[in-house]
Amino acid sequence: MKPQIDPILLVEDDPVFASVLARALRRRGYTVSIATDVAQALVIMRETSPRSAVVDLKLGEDSGLALIPQLQALAPQTRILMLTGYASIATAVSAIKKGAFDYLPKPAGADAVIAALTGTERTEPEPDEQSALSPRRLMWEHIQRVLAEHDGNISAAARAMGMHRRSLQRRLAKRPVQR
Repeated sequence: MKPQIDPILLVEDDPVFASVLARALRRRGYTVSIATDVAQALVIMRETSPRSAVVDLKLGEDSGLALIPQLQALAPQTRILMLTGYASIATAVSAIKKGAFDYLPKPAGADAVIAALTGTERTEPEPDEQSALSPRRLMWEHIQRVLAEHDGNISAAARAMGMHRRSLQRRLAKRPVQR
């Protein structure tokens, strides 16, 4: 028997990804409300008080990290899952500290989202814990940590790392490297 976590608020600014994930969750019996920005997410939260929320880290110019406390203030019982294409240890720690229940990197399927929201065991294999991170991945993790320490201020983070702001912006514009 499936644990009830119905309904789910999906806060995602990518309409294609939001549509695909919402459709997959609905096929599994869940009711899904989609918000494409922070304002819309807060309206839906006030109106429906969903038990679960899946929040993207980057919402256009806004941050999903800043949305977490706002959602919890409106509905403290809501389980919040942070979902991002820019996964790093620093953002995962920040999300958990702000009140997210769990954190998943994109692409994440409906089964992984449901497993994270219900606290059940995930079916996808975990990365080999013995494998060392590549130097490029270590650099990505370091940049994310320093950026988090400077509250997302790119200029301050660039100064702290002794690099030019534009160089840091170019690195941040790229997708995170794999292990």
